[in-house]
Amino acid sequence: MTEHPTSHEGRQPLAARPQERARPRQQEAPPGAAATAAIPGPSPAVPNAAKGPVPNALPNPAPGAEAAAPVADTQTVSRREGDRLRFVGAATRRIARGIDLDEIVLGLCRASVPTFSDAILVYLRDPLPVGDERPANPFVLRLRRTDRLRLADEESESGPEGERLRLPVTDPQAGLLPAADLCEIMAGGALAEVLRGVRPVFGDSAAARVALPELLGAGRTVPTGHRAILAPLRGRRRVIGAAVFLRGTDRPPFEANDLLVAAQLATHTALGIDKAVLYGREAYIADELQRTMLPDSLPQPTGVRLASRYLPAAETARVGGDWYDAIPLPGSRVALVVGDVMGHSMTSAAIMGQLRTTAQTLAGLDLPPQEVLHHLDEQAQRLGSDRMATCLYAVYDPVAHRITIANAGHPPPVLLHLGGRAEVLRVPPGAPIGVGGVDFEAVELDAPAGATLLLYTDGLVESRMRDVWTGIEILRERLAATAQLTGPDHSPPLEALCDDVLDMLGPGDRDDDIALLAARFDGIAPSDVAYWFLEPEDAAPGRARRLARRALSRWGLDDLSDEVELLVSEVVTNAVRYAERPVTLRLLRTDILRCEVGDDSPQLPRQRRARETDEGGRGLFLVNRLARRWGATRLSTGKVVWFEMATP
Repeated sequence: MTEHPTSHEGRQPLAARPQERARPRQQEAPPGAAATAAIPGPSPAVPNAAKGPVPNALPNPAPGAEAAAPVADTQTVSRREGDRLRFVGAATRRIARGIDLDEIVLGLCRASVPTFSDAILVYLRDPLPVGDERPANPFVLRLRRTDRLRLADEESESGPEGERLRLPVTDPQAGLLPAADLCEIMAGGALAEVLRGVRPVFGDSAAARVALPELLGAGRTVPTGHRAILAPLRGRRRVIGAAVFLRGTDRPPFEANDLLVAAQLATHTALGIDKAVLYGREAYIADELQRTMLPDSLPQPTGVRLASRYLPAAETARVGGDWYDAIPLPGSRVALVVGDVMGHSMTSAAIMGQLRTTAQTLAGLDLPPQEVLHHLDEQAQRLGSDRMATCLYAVYDPVAHRITIANAGHPPPVLLHLGGRAEVLRVPPGAPIGVGGVDFEAVELDAPAGATLLLYTDGLVESRMRDVWTGIEILRERLAATAQLTGPDHSPPLEALCDDVLDMLGPGDRDDDIALLAARFDGIAPSDVAYWFLEPEDAAPGRARRLARRALSRWGLDDLSDEVELLVSEVVTNAVRYAERPVTLRLLRTDILRCEVGDDSPQLPRQRRARETDEGGRGLFLVNRLARRWGATRLSTGKVVWFEMATP
């Protein structure tokens, strides 16, 4: 055998150098652990590592080793590159699974630790700019999340949350101080230059040695060598943060190709954060838009008590277009409305607001329920060919104890009787609003005193777990069971009834928004109603005063006679002046006294300040000063002027 001389400097034989390059193949992990070998994870400490490198004691290579070493080296490099690509693919898929900001950042941390790094710190801009929004000054980064390997001596300490709060920024085994929570980026500083460059850099590079202390805080360092990577997070338009990847001393340092891996992770994370911020802003705007379009409070009309609930959909479904409303009508009636615009988006919420406003305007005209739905259908078609919604419109008359209902493809209401019987009302189903060319029908039903009408959207009764008719039957049974708890002579409290209805929802039943409107019918007894027809002649005001005085005396309200007679006389005088048909006068006694005067003239009265020389024009001024409330409503056949007086 030919000997290879060794130089006087103690260098290894020349033929041994290829053997050194082939050494990783001898220490290589089994094929099943290829990814761990390519992207090193934590490994046990090397024996005698503190005493320096172990001398090369390998024997001289056998003949032909010089030719085999380059082949083995090429195969190892090829395998490592393939493992890197597989890791990047799996990591980016995990990051892309996140929907909101926290899920995306958590995906980055879980994908990186421990496969790619021993620890990671993620800084994001505070506040995060949205879309083309001009970012706020100064440029501030906030530590959003940290993660690291859990050490054996920490097993008995606090759980994951406390662990993340105490994460050291240097060697994960050193137990040093945590990183700074806030970092203000100085214009023209080293950190600003690294972030502007976008590309990841090693922690021991000239730029990063100055930038990292600025990011992490004074007195905090990172492991020496290629054991830290600073990667800027750049979205579509601007830098939105930075990520710091760290490796401990018990595993190989980062390589040049690891900068490409860090760049891929940072790019996918930044783009995901951009989308999450935009999506979150849109969902927030849609939710606020819908909530502001829903009534802040319900009116308190005579003869009926109201309660409502609105429950937004689960986070995965986001906001929809459900709405409810209660609109006082002339004659102490009230319109009850509930609707649902198809879809879940800001557009659905905007269409809901337009339809609700249209319904309120049509209700003010006192149109029949089927006519209201017809005009809503026309409005939906004007908004677009795909603007569809379901709606149920009901008008309750507390004097007649009747309710008129028209339906446009909405689930039927449920009527809970005083004795505890729950009934699904038979109403014409109708076609949804927006279909066009469909006639709507109305049905008039009894509304007995003490009964409760429940209007709702399909999110309450329909889900992935059950169909709509199964849900309606469950709702009916739930209402009947709740009524039995209060006994046959008492209706369940209205607010508690709404809460109990929502309790029927299961974990998988939050696929859609839920709007709920409950109406308890108290009605007005016939003995508390006085109604007359007056011919439009000069004697009508005097006759109205006499009739009002007799009714007040019968009700024991003689103390109000003088004021009521004066106001009735003024309002009837105005009605007679323009009316061509008989004028109606109605007095209603509940917790207040309400007077209503109707005529066939559509012109609404307007209060004005009369001049000293004017002979008239002071009637409405007196009504405004003496009455508790007053108003005028235009009807399809004329108008009604009303005022209310507080009873002693």
